[in-house]
Amino acid sequence: MELMQKLAVLADAAKYDASCASSGAGRRDSRRGGGIGSTEGMGICHSYTPDGRCVSLLKVLLTNFCIYDCAYCVNRVSSNVRRARFASDEVVRLTLDFYKRNYIEGLFLSSGIIRNGDYTMEQLVEVARCLREDHRFAGYIHLKTIPEASPELIERAGRYADRLSINVELPTEDGLRQLAPEKTAGGIRAAMGRVKDGIADNRAERREHARKTFARARPPRFAPAGQSTQMIVGADGASDGTILHASHALYRGYRMRRVYYSAFSPIPDASAQLPPRAPPLQREHRLYQADWLLRFYGFDVGEIVAPGDDATGGGMLDLDIDPKLAWALRHPQLFPVDLNRAPRETLLRVPGLGVRNVARILASRRHARLRLDDLTRLRAPLVKLLPFISVLDHHPRQRLDDPARLRAELAPKPRQADLFG
Repeated sequence: MELMQKLAVLADAAKYDASCASSGAGRRDSRRGGGIGSTEGMGICHSYTPDGRCVSLLKVLLTNFCIYDCAYCVNRVSSNVRRARFASDEVVRLTLDFYKRNYIEGLFLSSGIIRNGDYTMEQLVEVARCLREDHRFAGYIHLKTIPEASPELIERAGRYADRLSINVELPTEDGLRQLAPEKTAGGIRAAMGRVKDGIADNRAERREHARKTFARARPPRFAPAGQSTQMIVGADGASDGTILHASHALYRGYRMRRVYYSAFSPIPDASAQLPPRAPPLQREHRLYQADWLLRFYGFDVGEIVAPGDDATGGGMLDLDIDPKLAWALRHPQLFPVDLNRAPRETLLRVPGLGVRNVARILASRRHARLRLDDLTRLRAPLVKLLPFISVLDHHPRQRLDDPARLRAELAPKPRQADLFG
């Protein structure tokens, strides 16, 4: 198979991995000759470096061959898909060629399992080693780590890659046992622990080296952008509460930089164990919003998800309104919040207020009492904000007395059907 044919197959196969992805960019149709460029093609994704820069990455699999038979995976061993495999030097050549043409600033490399975990991990590490040592490549590298690989290979991967990721796949051990019997939750978490320990040990080693020698040269960094993971949504019966409890445990126990949520997509020749239809994409979106509240807004899982019937006590997120608004409507007794007096942690719970606007409010009220005109200058969504806050010239108590009516007012209205579509 020619190199570009392999690239077409393996870039398309990589699109199912959400651990490094650009999303939210809509299709742009030019009225004059089709325009230049695309936001929807496979092969390029975007990620963020430790200093906050957004970089474009070549996103491919080393191979879509796989000895495992995970029911939800299009590349499973029993799947009838076109197969391809890169040699390590081919990935290196593609990366360097695309980089020199200014198409990309780095590489995201994953793979199906060839022979066994160690053999596959050796191939991935060799690509990163060759780029770093033989070609002095200083761009961003994100490697997907094979959980079954030896600690020594994971250690080598962390020396060459900026970020490592290990997919947890499903939120429960029962789901993993049912849909991916070759994988174990214990093995996945053990590999995550090794990466976490490697990052912590490397930081301590670098600090100690700097303290003793006062030299600029320090030991090489280990996965300086941390580790991430991906969780499939809707392939098993796990509720949103179960998913968020699992994510919270990963953030707390493994210092995960990011948990990505990937809505299950029906695949050809699917197993009867899988649902016949994909979950609504809005569910994936609500999980990302809830994840943000856990990480940056001081919420607990039990506050975000309404009580349900599952063992963890968490049900499903409301698809019609965002999780912060849903929480506020369930607790009208906590509102309105006085923007001139409330502490930061209370302001962060107000629907319509983000971290940046909360910081602006705290800075502004040091100099004067806030009024509605001041909020207009913040460019905050006043329609959502006003029912939940009070300032010198605004107090909305009456609207909060009827949360159901307020919910109907604030919920997004369904779009009118296109009469000519």
